[in-house]
Amino acid sequence: MGDFQERSGVWAATMAGVDGGNGLVLAHRGPPPPSTRARPVTRRAREEAEEATLAGGATLARGAGNRLRPEEPDPDRTCFERDRDRILHSSAFRRLAGKTQVFVFPADHQRTRLTHALEVAQVATAVARAVGLNVALVEAIALGHDCGHGPGGHACEDAFSPLLPEGFDHAPFGSDVILAPLNLCSETLDGIRNHSWSRPTPSTPEGAVVAWADRCAYSAHDLEDAQRAGIVHTEELPPVVKEVAGTSRSAQLRTFITALVTTIRETGTVGMDSETASALGALRSFNYERIYTRPESIAQGDAVISVLRSLVCWLSEHPEHLPEPADAEELARRYEDGEVGLRRAAVAWVAGMTDRYAFRTAVDLLGWEPGRLPAGIDLARAQGA
Repeated sequence: MGDFQERSGVWAATMAGVDGGNGLVLAHRGPPPPSTRARPVTRRAREEAEEATLAGGATLARGAGNRLRPEEPDPDRTCFERDRDRILHSSAFRRLAGKTQVFVFPADHQRTRLTHALEVAQVATAVARAVGLNVALVEAIALGHDCGHGPGGHACEDAFSPLLPEGFDHAPFGSDVILAPLNLCSETLDGIRNHSWSRPTPSTPEGAVVAWADRCAYSAHDLEDAQRAGIVHTEELPPVVKEVAGTSRSAQLRTFITALVTTIRETGTVGMDSETASALGALRSFNYERIYTRPESIAQGDAVISVLRSLVCWLSEHPEHLPEPADAEELARRYEDGEVGLRRAAVAWVAGMTDRYAFRTAVDLLGWEPGRLPAGIDLARAQGA
């Protein structure tokens, strides 16, 4: 108790900061760091720097950006920096911490959708910096690219798609529904909407970089998680993967990033040489067969699908349990569209849930038997999530 009180006292003593003289307050005692009296680097100055230094074809930030609802430009941040900040501080981004990447619910060192998004951002910005693309735009797209994912990984798409006439794809759902309130730039939304390889080509080179970074990141880190879980072993990797990209996540990402940078520099096209692309493809195929579609994963996905579909159908029939939209027009549209409108509203709410919240809601509202939930869910920890 004495140590705790002493630490608390030290912490409490920092409440007001330190008197630095001349009406200034400093954070730390002792001499301050060297003076930083540099000229202000305003938004406009950074826009001019982009125009002077970025590669031809890179996406330039200008003013407030191309947004659905016009805004005044920020004096200090470019439009894509504002997009990145809005995504980073959004509840949709925070909820990724509770959403499945591969394992429901992951152990301490396994990836979640949040850590996956951060790793994609690292890969994408490493490439963008090296080839002169707009780093802020790349980072915004990467951080937001999976905000449309529902609980339970890609099984959520199998759960929701049959329930909606237009189907369900996490990429456009993220850009057009989940992140719509943030009023992001059209280039950011396009990159998020089209990051999946099954979607149309992104309209910007930055969006194309994120599409590659996403595949590189998850192929490498999903393998690492599965190795640590004892599901697969290094010696089982296809020869082309071991020979070209190596057996560790760091070696693989170094290979993939280098290949992307080299190809873009030499050709001006966002792509990868055939040898390295073959290794990436072989790694992804290996993961698909040995990790994503192994019997345990199929059983996990089936359990997720059953829970999520039941939730959506029940909520569609009991809309009084759905949260009321803040927008009166959206509320009217929900009921004007009848059963489809209610089902869309139910999908939107369930898709935004974390794994634990979705499964706890199924138990509480539907009386779902906990033994039928996906393995790994700790309902005691999920209580009140």
